[in-house]
Amino acid sequence: MAQSKKKEIPICAIVNDMSELDVDGELIGGMSIVEENEQIMESIHSCVLSSKQGIKKLDLALNKLISRQEPELIIIETSGSCHPMPLIEYFKNKNQVKLTGVFALVDSLMLSHDYEYGKGLIPAMQKNMAESKRDTVNLLVEQILFCSHLLLTKSDRIEEGKLPTIAGYVQQINPYVSTHSVQFGKLTIESLFDLEEYNYHKVSKLVTELKPVLEEEEDKDRPYDLATRVIKDDRPFHPQRLWDACHNYLDKRIYRSKGFFWLCTRDKHSLLWNQAAGSISLELIGSWRAGVVEDEDHGISDFEIEQLKELLAKETGRFGDRHCDLTVIGGKGQVDRFTDALKACFLTDEELDLWKNGYQFPDPWPKKLVKVVS
Repeated sequence: MAQSKKKEIPICAIVNDMSELDVDGELIGGMSIVEENEQIMESIHSCVLSSKQGIKKLDLALNKLISRQEPELIIIETSGSCHPMPLIEYFKNKNQVKLTGVFALVDSLMLSHDYEYGKGLIPAMQKNMAESKRDTVNLLVEQILFCSHLLLTKSDRIEEGKLPTIAGYVQQINPYVSTHSVQFGKLTIESLFDLEEYNYHKVSKLVTELKPVLEEEEDKDRPYDLATRVIKDDRPFHPQRLWDACHNYLDKRIYRSKGFFWLCTRDKHSLLWNQAAGSISLELIGSWRAGVVEDEDHGISDFEIEQLKELLAKETGRFGDRHCDLTVIGGKGQVDRFTDALKACFLTDEELDLWKNGYQFPDPWPKKLVKVVS
C-alpha cells in the first residue's frame, strides 16, 4: 500500500481473517494511505473467504471497490486457513476483473521444524489420504498445488544452504510453481503488474478431483477441524511464564495465533504477536500512549501531552490504552489447552502490585525486536 502511494498507482485491498478479531485489517487500516482514504480497503472477518459465506462477502466487497473507483490492482489477503480452489473458480467466472497471481506464503522455519525441510510433507499428505483424513496438511499441500507463485518466508532463520532443499521438495508437489525467497513477504509493486492471467487449464484436473471433497467443506466457516479462540485482557504478560507456555504447549496443532500485546518488562511498546506452527515472531509496532505520557523523556510538547491525556481519559482499561488482543486458531483438541496456558501468563493482582512498585521481572525474550517499515 505504501509503494502504491509513493508511485501514485491506484490500488485497493481486501483483507480476510477467520477470527472475529480482525488483526490484519487493523494493521492495514492503520497505514496512513488507508487512513487518508478508507474506501480503498474492505475487511472480511469471522469466516474463511473460501466458504459460501466468504464468497458472498468477497463478491460484495469487490463490487463496492470497483464502483467507488477504477483501481489498477486489487490485492486480496486471505486467511491462512483459506482454500484457493473456490476463489479460483469464482474469479474464472467474474468478468469484471482478471485473476493474475495466486501467491502462497510458506514459512521456511515451519517446514524445517515440522517437516524436515519439506521432506516429510508428501508422506504426511499420503498418510492422510490413506486414512481419509483432511487437516491442515491437506490445506498446505493444496495451497501449493493451486498457487502460481510460492514465497518462502523467514529464509534468513533456517540453516544456511537449506533453502534449495525446501524449494526442491516444493517443486515435487507443484513443478510449475515459481518459487522465491522473501523476508517479511515484501515484493515490488511493479512485479505484480508483470503477471500473466492465471492459468486455469493447469489446475482443471485438480478442480475435478477436489470439487466433491470441497463441496462438503464449503458450508463450514472454520474448516479442517479448526477452532478459534479470542483472548482479551488489559493486563500485561509475565515474560518468563509466556516463554515457558510457548515452549511447553505450542506445536503444529496450533495452526496460527496473532494479535497485539504487551509485556510488563516492556510497558512502553505495543507488540505484535505472530505465530505459525512452532515459529513465533514478536514485532514492535509502536508505542502505547500511556507509555509516552509516563516517560519523563517523551520529547514532545506540553500541548501534545495534553492531547494524549484526553485520549487516554476515554480508555476503559486499567492501564490506559495498553491491552492484549490475541486470536488463536488450532485443532479443536489443542486450541483450548494452549489458550488456557496463555491466559495463565497474565500478571496476577499480587504481581501487578510488584510491577507498579518497580520490581524487575525475568525476561528471556530477545532484546532486539523487529520493527517492520513498509
